[in-house]
This record gives sequence, structure tokens and C-alpha cells, in this order.
Amino acid sequence: MTGRDILVVEDEEDIAEAVRARLASEGYRVRVVSDGPQAIEAVAKERPDLVVLDLMLPGMDGLEVCREIQRDEWIPVLMLTARTDEADKVAGFAVGADDYLTKPFSSRELAARVRAIIRRMERISGMAATEPITRFDLTVDAARRRVLRGDEEISLTPLEFEILLALARSPGVVLSRDHLMDRVWGYRDYAGGRVVDSHVARIRRKLKDEAAEPNYIRTVHGVGYAFKEDDGSSPHGGR
Repeated sequence: MTGRDILVVEDEEDIAEAVRARLASEGYRVRVVSDGPQAIEAVAKERPDLVVLDLMLPGMDGLEVCREIQRDEWIPVLMLTARTDEADKVAGFAVGADDYLTKPFSSRELAARVRAIIRRMERISGMAATEPITRFDLTVDAARRRVLRGDEEISLTPLEFEILLALARSPGVVLSRDHLMDRVWGYRDYAGGRVVDSHVARIRRKLKDEAAEPNYIRTVHGVGYAFKEDDGSSPHGGR
């Protein structure tokens, strides 16, 4: 995992230096900038492997920066924030953040979250030869990171895509929230259930089509989620 390029976007010098020092000690190449415009310019020119991004930046906040740097091509983002409101996490995930770390945090936790994101990147890059999965009228293409409902492309964030892919690979199998946290984020935490629930709710909204059933994902109360099984009547089922 070492040798990766990481951009740190943090306006508090002490925090920026602590993050830089810990990540450098892990073998990463680290550059630090202090505001949103610098971050956007650095990403455009250098395409780092990961961005560690403070939510509360002067002028242009972290949500806007995250949205802008994800505009043309996905790049992993670990968001840092002093806020503990669940709504802030949901907002960060909605604009494409891959993970969230609340200040104050330990350097060990920071390093663990970065490793988890990079492992996920490596897993994704290993899917280049994976055949698309088609269930009902929905196609999940892991190699191209695309979801199609018929001919319509559905835009999902990277985490939403990973959750849908995990469920679609095993139709009818109930995956617990903890299992999805392990599979998608690479770790578990106390808030994992709420985070998974908010992602599944957004996936359902994006996939919803009033003119066509099914509701692809079913809730198993108290346990988790399962992708609806194909009963064999669909011409797309079974692949």
C-alpha cells in the first residue's frame, strides 16, 4: 500500500502537520494544501490516489470541494470534521466522500481508515475482468462502475455502488449491516448501522421507477438487507 500519493487539505497547521507526519511514516507521499481552490488545482494537476479533506475550510467548504473534485472522475476522499451531527456525515457521503473521521482522532485511527480506503481501491481495480451482473432489468457492471436500468444509467456514489454490488451478487441472501460495513468500508463502528441504512435509502430512491417493479432491495428487520430473488419469470434473471 505504500508509495501512494495523498493530498491533505487542512487549514489548521497543527492538524495538517500531524496528519502529514503520520501518513509519511506509513510510507505515503504526502502533499498539504490549506484551502479549497488549492485542493481543486492540485487534484486536477496531480491526480493523487486519495484526498484527506477537512469539512470546515475557509471560504469554500469541504462539501463543495468534494463535489468539485469528483465532477469528472472518482477519487477517494476521507473527510475530516469537528462536527458530530449524523446529518453532516450523510451530506458528505452524498457528495462522494468514502469515509468520515471526527476530530479529535488518533493517528492510528487515521492510518487505519486510509488503509481501508486503499484496500477498497485495490479491490475495485481488480474487478476489470468481472462480468456484469444482471438482475431483472438492472445491470451492475463492476468493471466499468456503471449501473443500468434498461438503457438508463443510474448515477451512484462509490459507496452506494459497492453496497448494491454486494447485494446483487447474492440475491436472496440476507447481509447484515455489520457484514456490509466489513465488505464495503473494511471495518465496523458503532454508527455503522445508521450509515448503512442511509446509503440503502438513497440507493432505493435512485433506483425507484414508478412504472416498473420490483423494489430491488428488501429489508429484513433487525438483521439487514437482501437483493430480491428472481423467480425465473424475468428474461434477464439468473446471470
